[in-house]
Amino acid sequence: MQIITPNYILTPDELLSNVSVAFGTTIQKIAPLDELIKEFPDAKITTLEKNSLLMPGLINAHVHLEFSANRTELSYGNFIKWLHSVIEHRDELISGCANECMTAAINSMLESGITTFGAVSSYGMDLDACFNAPQNVIYFNEVIGSQATMADILFNNFLARLDTSKASAREGFYPAVAIHSPYSVHPILIKKALQIVKDEKLKLSAHFMESEAERNWLDKNEGEFKEFFETLLKQNSSISDSQEFLKNFKDEPMLLTHAVKANYQELDEISKSKHTIIHCPISNRLLGNGALDLSKLDEKNIRWICATDGLSSNYRLNLFEEMKCALFMHSNMPLKELTKKLILSVTKDASDALGLNCGEIKEGKNADMIVINLESEPSNELELHLILQGYNVEKVYINGKLKKGQ
Repeated sequence: MQIITPNYILTPDELLSNVSVAFGTTIQKIAPLDELIKEFPDAKITTLEKNSLLMPGLINAHVHLEFSANRTELSYGNFIKWLHSVIEHRDELISGCANECMTAAINSMLESGITTFGAVSSYGMDLDACFNAPQNVIYFNEVIGSQATMADILFNNFLARLDTSKASAREGFYPAVAIHSPYSVHPILIKKALQIVKDEKLKLSAHFMESEAERNWLDKNEGEFKEFFETLLKQNSSISDSQEFLKNFKDEPMLLTHAVKANYQELDEISKSKHTIIHCPISNRLLGNGALDLSKLDEKNIRWICATDGLSSNYRLNLFEEMKCALFMHSNMPLKELTKKLILSVTKDASDALGLNCGEIKEGKNADMIVINLESEPSNELELHLILQGYNVEKVYINGKLKKGQ
């Protein structure tokens, strides 16, 4: 048992002061220090410095680690040009990112206060790095393939990767399933993967309506994807449309990443099915896909959370940086309201979307917590300055164990 005494504690509803937190793997009690000492006399006590803030660890729900070697190899500004550059440089990027490379990306997330991440794995090459990560990991084994003739081979490959991840059991490591996108996964594969998700109660994720190219291809079999599919896959029409894709998951709440080009009809279906949208603002900007309309999501009561995507379409895996970019991207939204939503999107809301027991400093929740030095007494705009100022994350606790700091 431990007791930690900060100056301030950030909860979803208020900023607490003059209380301490007693915790083991989970948070046992939040109360004045003298009360906790009486109840837990053998607990180790940590008293933090002046202007210290205890807040929930951050949750990065969508990241690709297998392309973490990218620095300047890939082309930005247009989704299809970027996709061609990924295909052109795929082998060198993957071979250039061995375990040490992915571990460095994982450690960079830890340094910035990320205590849980969702790794979308295309090849299974990141399994060892994720399994050995200090963080909690939702490991999304991705299924991809639009050709019916290859369905059995591709499904067996996916199944082998999933089974390998399921054999890697440790506290805080959760095998899961990702369906790449409506345009790249044949309905046969979707149905097979979805049956496993339902039978084994696994978390499910997919990319959805990221680009204008996807919009035009699924709606009209036209646009920039037309040449891409005809040239590379000898395919002259899409394998399904967006509504057919979403119907597969009407009874299975899932995470849909991007949704920048989703229309009102699709948003209605997403809302009815209680899906969550993962917003990756930096990735959307770099790939020329525009900005997600968060006000539409709020209007339709769709939960949205913020994530970094991977280093193939970002320059850092830092959620404070991601939230800062989102703050300026969505200039039509009230500033203070947006800052609070952004902080929730990487803590409580992300935890709820992933079905985890964290994301809050609250009794009974897992002790995934970070300590930040605010440098001065916080104002009533604390969430805004957390995003803007780039404060140092001094300590990181995951399941009650100190993973960063002393």
